[in-house]
Parts: sequence; structure tokens; C-alpha cells
Amino acid sequence: MAEQNNPNREARSASGEDTTAGFGEDFAAAMNVQAAGVSPEEREAINALPSGSALLIVRRGPNTGARFLLDADVTTAGRHPDADIFLDDVTVSRRHAEFIRHGTAFEVKDLGSLNGTYFDGVRVESAILTDGAEVQVGKFRLTFYAARLDLDASASA
Repeated sequence: MAEQNNPNREARSASGEDTTAGFGEDFAAAMNVQAAGVSPEEREAINALPSGSALLIVRRGPNTGARFLLDADVTTAGRHPDADIFLDDVTVSRRHAEFIRHGTAFEVKDLGSLNGTYFDGVRVESAILTDGAEVQVGKFRLTFYAARLDLDASASA
């Protein structure tokens, strides 16, 4: 009786086979979005991204919640008013980093900034971004979300 009520025991069929169900990449990608504390409006924006684009959402910093669309081959981030992603704080260099599109993948590249660019907590010169990854530019922490269409395509390839 105690064995039946044990939530840690593995599910088995009558023949004793393991009956554990697995989830596909689509489900995992959807869970990544939900687990990251994404609001319904942000989830809708992420799900609506066209192929070849991505979204950065500010999670920490002076303009928390701001969203930046990555839909060009090169998108600059910095404290200069002409930057595509204007991050107005002294911890950000005028020309701090670039987001470079390679087909449906994106790379972040530091432009010799004083405080560096971080990918998932590690200072980098450049890095290929993964869905749900954190990029830190100065005191801004941004979460990267790839287009769901591109995640679906890479999962089925």
C-alpha cells in the first residue's frame, strides 16, 4: 500500500516496463519562457516573433521590462543616443556591444567596453546566444528570446 502512494516510484505498466512519458522540444521551449517569469504580454510578443528575429527583455536595471527587438543584421547597444539599444547608465560604454545576426542565430560581441559584456554570468568577447540566456551590459541584465519558429525548426532538424 505504501508503495502505491509513493510519488517517487517510477511508473510501470502491467508488464513491468517503464512508462515514463517524454516531452518534445516545443514543450521545453514553452516551459523555458514560463519559468523565466515572463508576463502574458511578453509571452505573446515572444510567440509572435518572425523567423530570423529575437527579443531582449530587460530583467534588471534602470528600465526593467523594456523590450528590444533584434531584427537587423547588426544591432548596437550602448550609452550613445544613436545606439539601436540605448542604455542610459554610467556603467555602460557609449559603444558597448553589438548583437549580430547569423541567419536565425544571434551573437553578442563586446566592443572593448570598460565594464565588459557577460553571457550567463561569464565575461565574454563574443558568444552565440541561446534561448533564455542572460546578457549583462553594465548594470542591465537582459534575457534573450529567439523566435519560436526558429526553435521549432532547429528541434526538428
